Amino acid sequence: MDFLQQKSFKIILLILLFIPLQLISGTTGKIIGTIKDAETGEALAGVNVIIDGTSMGAATDIDGTYYIIGIPPAEYTLVAMYISYRETRVTNVQVNVDKTTTINFDLEQETLELSETIEVIAQRPLVKKDLTSTEAVIDKEMIEALPVQNLNEVVNLQAGVIEGHFRGGRTNEVLYLVNGISVNDVYSNQYAIEVENNSIQELNVISGTFNAEYGRAMSGVVNVITRDGGEYFDGNISGNIGDYVSTNDDIFWHVNDFNPVLNLQGTLSGPVFSNKLTFFLSGRYFYDSGWLYGSKAFLTSDSTGSLGWTNDDPEKRFFMSKGKWYDYTAELANDLIKNSDAVSMNNSLRYTGNLKLTYKLSSFDKINLEGVYQNREWNQYAGDSDHRFRLNPDGNYNYFQWSGTANLSWNHIFSSSTFIDAFYSYFFTSYEQYVYEDIFDPRYEVKERLQDTGANAFVSGGQDMWQFRRSTTTHMLKADFTSQVSFNHLIKSGFEYRLHRLWMHEYEVIPELTGRIAPLTSFQNNEYIKYPYEFSAYIQDKMEFEDLVINAGLRYDFFEPDGQIPLDFEDPANSETRKAKVSHQFSPRLGLAYPISATGAFHVSYGHFFQVPNFFYLYTNPQFNIDPLQSSTAPPPESLKNTVGNAELKPQQTTIYEIGLQQQLSSVYAITLTVYFKDIRNLLGTEVLYTINSIRYGRYINRDYGYVRGVTFTFERRFIDGIAANIDYTFQISKGNASDPNNAFLDAESNRETEKVQVPLSWDRTHQLNASINLGQPQDYIFSIVTRFGTGFPYTTQTRVITPYVENGGRKPSQFTIDLYFNKNFNLGKFDTALFVRIFNLLDRRNEVDVYAGTGRATYSLIPIYTAEENPRGLNSLDQYLARPHFYSQPRLIQMGLEFNF
Repeated sequence: MDFLQQKSFKIILLILLFIPLQLISGTTGKIIGTIKDAETGEALAGVNVIIDGTSMGAATDIDGTYYIIGIPPAEYTLVAMYISYRETRVTNVQVNVDKTTTINFDLEQETLELSETIEVIAQRPLVKKDLTSTEAVIDKEMIEALPVQNLNEVVNLQAGVIEGHFRGGRTNEVLYLVNGISVNDVYSNQYAIEVENNSIQELNVISGTFNAEYGRAMSGVVNVITRDGGEYFDGNISGNIGDYVSTNDDIFWHVNDFNPVLNLQGTLSGPVFSNKLTFFLSGRYFYDSGWLYGSKAFLTSDSTGSLGWTNDDPEKRFFMSKGKWYDYTAELANDLIKNSDAVSMNNSLRYTGNLKLTYKLSSFDKINLEGVYQNREWNQYAGDSDHRFRLNPDGNYNYFQWSGTANLSWNHIFSSSTFIDAFYSYFFTSYEQYVYEDIFDPRYEVKERLQDTGANAFVSGGQDMWQFRRSTTTHMLKADFTSQVSFNHLIKSGFEYRLHRLWMHEYEVIPELTGRIAPLTSFQNNEYIKYPYEFSAYIQDKMEFEDLVINAGLRYDFFEPDGQIPLDFEDPANSETRKAKVSHQFSPRLGLAYPISATGAFHVSYGHFFQVPNFFYLYTNPQFNIDPLQSSTAPPPESLKNTVGNAELKPQQTTIYEIGLQQQLSSVYAITLTVYFKDIRNLLGTEVLYTINSIRYGRYINRDYGYVRGVTFTFERRFIDGIAANIDYTFQISKGNASDPNNAFLDAESNRETEKVQVPLSWDRTHQLNASINLGQPQDYIFSIVTRFGTGFPYTTQTRVITPYVENGGRKPSQFTIDLYFNKNFNLGKFDTALFVRIFNLLDRRNEVDVYAGTGRATYSLIPIYTAEENPRGLNSLDQYLARPHFYSQPRLIQMGLEFNF
């Protein structure tokens, strides 16, 4: 972190400490209704309607109608009061973000015999008649009743969402918001901060078209609304411990050892001195020791050399293990593999803190401040490059990430129908990847150690050679103006300015050099600092009539990339450059919803959605260095050898059409059916270029395209009589000319012809079925089961018998899991206590998430048929190397814990 970043971050932390934060665009809802005389049916004007426990309310007009806007999502009690009429209270009124809740009153006249208050319990409607696109709303009670640990697990349970892909889009096409503020890292456009479940008040997952107020996304929006502090002190603390319990120890080494999963989290909220200032504080510590283990048979410093493994007779081979020399025998090899120290290769540690302060200056002004911090450390065992370190686990990369955001907002109410939100946001994330932090660490061995062993053999020394560090800082200013200009029209407009700072430095550690790294003029060392900025503005109108709801809007986006374009692509490293051009576009959005019956509604929506490509692709290899040595060690997976960025990449575009039907079948059951179409243009790809010396390299351009067609069906049973159920099914076809932006360059490197026809995208899943059932009473016990079934993703078939290269021509096996949750409440002294059990992958099913290209299965490979080496030139046998544990999903995990509420 440089001096400017350190100074900015310290200033934000000081603000967090000394300034006491909520209403912003996309974080509030609305209540409307009509009030009539219960006996005559006449409209009553001047009736006061208030939200109990708040200063929010309204009075009915001459037609007996009222509306209250800018309400944070929660459950409320609504009170109607009128002279000579009995006070009427409606409890359990649920308000959701960007949605309208309708509460009508029929007031009874007050008499001497009847003067007490009337209380009515509202019921959550199964059909949202103002829904103009597909959206799932999940509140904290729903999340607490599911067998889930993290936000992404909740998101993946929604119709149309498949392992982070929204309706066939790429995972980086989704906008993640915390209280309306983006937490996406523009470098990769993945979310950098995962809000913990115990902080969530409401979660909105928009998988269809979305309104003009949302930008920088093409596939969906996830908006997390965090909890506010209350007028009274309350809190909870919970902890659980778990372990992986599996019979698949032939695949997962050491799985039957104690491999703990530890979780400790808590919340605390209440007033500070007075009810004008309230706080909500949460924290979580989570450690997962993982289920993919290696055996530490070798140290990175072991220097067998290639000669030790090259003898054709295995019994004449010799090697170094932990600094000692051995003559090879099969018995010794098996003993070292089975009895060396077990080392987790996919362990993870995360701790998160969240502080939210709300200060009510007056009935018309509110200041909000929220800070979220997250720290992650992990190892990953995700591919063949990690697999080769299974006997030398210390040689694989370590990963670190620190992320934080601080959001300051001011809400001012001009009148009961108009308010404005203005706020500033600071976002920071830092990412590091290396084996040893110090490049002069004496444990660094030359990269030739990775070549001591041969094909199909685990490495016997050495380590990954690259170090990768980067950071992203974003300052954002935003203002949103909301006005209910009439009973039928809610106008929203606003602007947003975002200034980014991106820093990246990647280099190969070269122990032979005095300074350990090559100069910036070489391929092995890249660094840049960029200051791109964005500006956007929007206006939208939510028109609500008795038989029709219209959401219409227009959005404008402007982007300054702060990049350079070489003038000579035959010698880009030495070429003069010019400034990259800016980009801008308009995005129209339209959604219609109208009731087809008293219990049914139909909607149609359409929109254009643009997204600037991940900034990584704009600035890759900023010095435009082209490596002439084809045998050079490749950089980390985030980079690609001999590929350069393009700061003039156009925004990617998706046009979405959606038709949906909601129908309530009874007071308990409802169904939803949605058909959607997506046409995708200007997706990222590569063009193949050549230097003046005929060295091939790739450059990112807008060249790829695709389409998605799908249907989702949802069946819901409202929680009643101790039973709730939900089933959603997705049928989808996702095709394009490339799944990976690097495909064209990789094809050229392998002398293959690039696909000129549309093929299934790598995340295309034809059928996905999710089902959940909840049993019990929330005050006593809850028993939940979640079942998921999905057909296999495509894979590229590749055999030595069939010579044509068929991209994504095969299908992996189907996936099936069952997760279980049980919670029992009881009193323990002064505490409301809960004992809970979670079991993930209840049946311990070996889902094959990756396969061998020659067989389409994870269980066997054709390599033994075609390889000439029965004994690989390493410690392992061929069968041991071909047993890929990362080809399978997580084994059974059992967790038990306690929660104390106070």
